[in-house]
Amino acid sequence: MSTDRDASRDQTSYHHGDLRRTILAAAVDVIAAEGSAALSLRDLARRAGVSHAAPAHHFKDRTGLLTAVATEAYTLFADSLSEVTDFREQGARYVRFAADHPAHFQVMFQPGLYRGDDPALAAARERAARVLREGVAGLTTDGSGADAGDARRTGVAAWSLAHGFAALLLSHNLTDFLGGRDPEEAFLSVAEAVFGS
Repeated sequence: MSTDRDASRDQTSYHHGDLRRTILAAAVDVIAAEGSAALSLRDLARRAGVSHAAPAHHFKDRTGLLTAVATEAYTLFADSLSEVTDFREQGARYVRFAADHPAHFQVMFQPGLYRGDDPALAAARERAARVLREGVAGLTTDGSGADAGDARRTGVAAWSLAHGFAALLLSHNLTDFLGGRDPEEAFLSVAEAVFGS
């Protein structure tokens, strides 16, 4: 005869609610604390209180899970960047995204971790790239007649500045420079020094 306790255990094991979201959130926590190398579907299943095979139903394998993390990362990234149009403000958002989502930031820029040809990931990545291109376009539409090569170089310079600043921030190499300042404000001061006001 099945008891309420047995029924409760069965429900936890097989009807977890939004297991996909739970596993994704747990994966992000593990990556933030221990890095992507520590990620294991079996461990995530244990954390979620489900069978070791349950995560594979949603993600197939570890690479599928990391593809989902990267897709979520690019979606959140594009959402944040699209709220502003000025490159400098987008750069500040870039830095804020890295500070607020270090695990996502870590995964999205390591394409060897995930399936780059995944349609949802490709769409999210292209949306983020489009938003960034639009922000950088403001730097090259000053009537100077900049050609496509100039626009591309400016885009790479702008990306390098924002990404480099974010990476240095996450590795705690800007502590002295920040001196207690908000990282976004500090980035804006650097962007102004490089690109002008």
